[in-house]
Amino acid sequence: MDILGISLLTLLALFGIGSVENRISRADRRAARIEHKLDLVLAHLGLTEPEPWSDEVNALLREGKKIQAIKVYREATGAGLKEAKDAVDKLG
Repeated sequence: MDILGISLLTLLALFGIGSVENRISRADRRAARIEHKLDLVLAHLGLTEPEPWSDEVNALLREGKKIQAIKVYREATGAGLKEAKDAVDKLG
């Protein structure tokens, strides 16, 4: 293969990877919007669902282990660092 062919294949591969990441990112954003709307509906109806990990997070907060509580929250929910910190701050 000549240098032009290799360059073309490289560009196509990079474009394909970027396209897949973009689709995943869009799916993540869409799922986050749906979750937010569901949270609003549940709040409007006055419904709450206890999370199985919340007891562990609350126990860690009572012990003054905020960083560990954030870590447990992130692992349980898949939340990002800022989202997890904000959520744990609300609990504490």
